[in-house]
Amino acid sequence: MMDNGHDLDRLLTGLRAAGEETRLRLLAVCAQGEWTVSELCQVIGQSQPRVSRHLKLLAEAGLLERFREGSWVFYRRAQTGSGARVARSLCRLLPERDPELERDRQRLAAVRAVRRQDAARWFDARAEGWDHERDLSVDPAEVDAALASLFGDFPWSRTGERRCERLLDVGTGTGRVLQRLAPLVGSGLGVDSSHDMLRVARANLDRADARNCQVRHGDMYQLPADDGTFSAVTLHQVLHFADDPEAALAEAARVLQPGGLLAIVDLAHHEAEWLRTDKAHRRLGFTDAEFAAFFAELGLTPRPIRRVAGERFTICIWSARKGDGPVRAVDDHRTPLGLQGRLIGESAA
Repeated sequence: MMDNGHDLDRLLTGLRAAGEETRLRLLAVCAQGEWTVSELCQVIGQSQPRVSRHLKLLAEAGLLERFREGSWVFYRRAQTGSGARVARSLCRLLPERDPELERDRQRLAAVRAVRRQDAARWFDARAEGWDHERDLSVDPAEVDAALASLFGDFPWSRTGERRCERLLDVGTGTGRVLQRLAPLVGSGLGVDSSHDMLRVARANLDRADARNCQVRHGDMYQLPADDGTFSAVTLHQVLHFADDPEAALAEAARVLQPGGLLAIVDLAHHEAEWLRTDKAHRRLGFTDAEFAAFFAELGLTPRPIRRVAGERFTICIWSARKGDGPVRAVDDHRTPLGLQGRLIGESAA
């Protein structure tokens, strides 16, 4: 363990790095998501060389994390280490009513609004063929089976079945997850920001006779649900579109009941830059370490990771439980849908 002298040095380094107005503003903005330098320049209103110098000092002090994905470089508030503790403490001390910070929040909201409007138009134009677009050469039946297998270890319900009572599918798209999991849940709700996607989802659910499921318009950063109201929350191929993945996960965790399951289906980290330009991906997948940090920050207990390999990409299912609520495991390896997924490995997060 690091001795107190070194801890003090780290603290002083962090305080010196943050002890300037622009750098405090950048720290506050980077606490609200992960941003490129150009986006930060729009919010802060300074030139790229000046903003880059400030970011470099904050990153060297451990207050920010810098990571590259293809041609993009992102910055976010540090998630682990002594620098992360200093960064969180400083953000808590920032005055809520400061005029400059309020202007930064307004400019950040404008940046987000434009990006989300562009994304909504992109999704609306692709609603009919969306399921085909997001498969990315990974067999959807194998992904469905791997996801469904998570729903076999819920407690016995009041009806005498082992099932999830209430499911929330965030970014439901065409309602595919609801269709597949409808036989395994008491009720399901899908939320999406695209009205065209919801139109397709309603038709699909009606066609599948999934009468226990419904969809509604909503934002994954402000879910239309009270705290602790769902037994499970799923995000299927959603998070790589998010400008603030941790905020989306925090909102999902908020609506989970104690012992509830959070399941994220998404791409393992890759270098396919064309997915940004052709399919509007913001992130080139995720690493196990990122989700370990996300879950730790949110106080969630990680579960084994499931992986399904495709021709060019690997899809992972990262999952975690909220709070206590231990759940009894199933006795065999069959999935509730009767499909045996080609899992290429399970490891602890």
